[in-house]
Amino acid sequence: MNVMARLRDPATGCEWDTVQTFATIAPYTIEEAYEVADAIARNDMADLKDELGDLALQIVFHAQMAAEAGQFTLDQVLDGISDKMERRHPHIFGDDATGGHHRWEEIKAEERAAKKDADPSVLAGVALGLPALERALKLQKRAARTGFDWPDASGAKAKILEELDEVDSATDDAHREEEIGDLLFAVTNLARFLKINPEEALRKANAKFEKRFRIIEQAPGFEGLSLDEKEALWTAAKRAPAA
Repeated sequence: MNVMARLRDPATGCEWDTVQTFATIAPYTIEEAYEVADAIARNDMADLKDELGDLALQIVFHAQMAAEAGQFTLDQVLDGISDKMERRHPHIFGDDATGGHHRWEEIKAEERAAKKDADPSVLAGVALGLPALERALKLQKRAARTGFDWPDASGAKAKILEELDEVDSATDDAHREEEIGDLLFAVTNLARFLKINPEEALRKANAKFEKRFRIIEQAPGFEGLSLDEKEALWTAAKRAPAA
């Protein structure tokens, strides 16, 4: 915190750091979280150490700005998360005989309901800032708790086919965008039934595509090749070891 306080000093601090706000720093916070996930996916522990430091800096940055505004301090942030962990693990820190994820979610719901002017919806608290696929998954899981769900994966599969037909029948760009959104939401629902995180699945698909495309674009005169020739290169790249 001492380093960040000096960086934010209005008189002697860094000209960039001193003008930042919660809103301008938020995108960097999200970016650093993704870079942590990327280092984990690559199993690069040295990079993970660095990225965790960068992510920790984001927390310190937000806490310093809050302290300057008289809102809260870093110590209060840490005390708050410690209290929350103890409160949501009553089987470890309290007298409950059992715990687990189900109990965690029950306690979260109780905490939301106890807040002043609490949103009564079961969907309350699903952050708008989440990646769209991740948020769709969380919304679906919340709705499923109320019984608003397909009985099995067949319903989710049928919905995908229905949404594909609706994409084909869309009459303009705005309508097509809406139907593509519905299609992605339906695919997310199928992923949920298959116990697959759609955000992680798409991230891996992106990585696979990137690796294979980097192979085929090295072919001499690649851009001038026909689509059939490029498809042949793609097929060969798919067969390459670890591609």
